[in-house]
Amino acid sequence: MRSFHGAPTQTLAEVAQRSGLARPTARRILITLQQIGYVVADEGRFELTPRVLELGVAYFSGGDFWQAAMPRLRELVHHTDESSSIAQLDGSDVVYVARVAVPKLVTLSVAVGTRFPAAQTSLGKVLLASLSREEVDEVLATPSRSGVEPTWHPSRDELDAVLAQVRSQGWAISDQQLAPAIRSVAAPIRRADGTVFAAINVNAHAAETSLERLQDEHLPHLLRAAADLSVDHALRTRIPADIA
Repeated sequence: MRSFHGAPTQTLAEVAQRSGLARPTARRILITLQQIGYVVADEGRFELTPRVLELGVAYFSGGDFWQAAMPRLRELVHHTDESSSIAQLDGSDVVYVARVAVPKLVTLSVAVGTRFPAAQTSLGKVLLASLSREEVDEVLATPSRSGVEPTWHPSRDELDAVLAQVRSQGWAISDQQLAPAIRSVAAPIRRADGTVFAAINVNAHAAETSLERLQDEHLPHLLRAAADLSVDHALRTRIPADIA
């Protein structure tokens, strides 16, 4: 379905090319999607139906922790006057699951559902640092589906050194490694058992916010928000399903 982003109607050949699938495979998938109501066909062109929104709604209603996390995000934005987001790892990308933005300079458009290459973002570094080396190998072997060409292309040794530092200090920073003028700092959100399942960041424009301010002023607020969200998540998992 991602192949339809930016091109709402496509031929079979276009779907196959944009999705990287063989034509027979793309055809079988499109037929299945058409049969269950997610795709319609008209004169050889395919188009998604509004029913695909059910998929997103099902995810967010089933994982309503993100909605419950919004007050924490707003509080963080209030303290920093910078945009803040929560993301999870999907393949070699991070995918944004919650966001509160402030009207400032931007160089990349970000919304819930946006994906970026993980290694170049502070959010992604936090999430990658929570994995074993074998798991990182597997993640990095998956091609990015973000469509974004980052400015930083680290060797594996460089990335390993960065991830080791993130594990040691408990947070990550990215300075214009995804795109010019974008810098951010991120921290992990943990389950009750200590495992990392998401990350939260504060992101800023380099022309407005220095690295020193990001680290010295914003990071303490960020770490507090990440800790609060981790506690919130642990408490929610203890609530019986019929009450939650």
